[in-house]
Amino acid sequence: QTSMKNMERELVCPVCKEMYKQPLALPCAHNVCHVCASEVLLQHGYLCCDPTSEPSPRLGRRAVPKPDRLDRLLKSGFGTYPGRKRGTVHPQTVSFPCPACQRDVDLGERGLGSLFRNLTLERVVERYRQTINISAAIMCQFCKPPQLEATKGCTECKSSFCNECFKLYHPWGTQKAQHEPTPPTLTFRPKGLMCPEHKEEVTHYCKTCQRLVCQLCRVRRTHTSHKITPVLSAYQALREKLTKSLAYILSSQDTVQTQIAELEETVKHTEV
Repeated sequence: QTSMKNMERELVCPVCKEMYKQPLALPCAHNVCHVCASEVLLQHGYLCCDPTSEPSPRLGRRAVPKPDRLDRLLKSGFGTYPGRKRGTVHPQTVSFPCPACQRDVDLGERGLGSLFRNLTLERVVERYRQTINISAAIMCQFCKPPQLEATKGCTECKSSFCNECFKLYHPWGTQKAQHEPTPPTLTFRPKGLMCPEHKEEVTHYCKTCQRLVCQLCRVRRTHTSHKITPVLSAYQALREKLTKSLAYILSSQDTVQTQIAELEETVKHTEV
């Protein structure tokens, strides 16, 4: 277990403190997730391409400009290559602050476009995940000894079941029968909202678009100048606003009821 923990520490991104996703190899020999690298550059004022976007087929068929023309375009400040800084006219080299060695690493004029995806590290992370899932067998919490291996979990019950116990504790025709089975686990978390585009859990709220966004949506160019806050902050602000509105409605409820009674008396008097 100690060796596995030591190995797991080597597979953790220094920015998000989670296992690598699409790791990029920096010139200083350290690695960082593609999304994390984009966020770091955005925080330092650089424009970055969407890490999940694919090149358009229409653009792919265009002829590559000649070197002399490309050089003139770069010198004139045109183009949207990753790493171009906001408000600059001439291209400049991109400096990336490596969180592992605490040094500024030169990425050149292309920024993240000059980095290679570390496929070897990505495969190691995937194999490690599979090994952890295989070795950590979860047993049914309701079986009488000998316990059977759990095959289903229930977020509402916060428990793992084998097939027979799941049917026993979720009888047909009851409210528990509506519980949706999930993969068995030892740590049940509330089921979060998922981004329909990237299938990732939403973590932020875009005030400009008035929609929930995930980490991948956050670094897209469509949200570059938008006001984005964490989901918890947006939730608390909205909750306070609704609480004040509800308190105002409740405080004026007696007045409204009195006015309704007066109007009913007026209607009766008018009818007579």
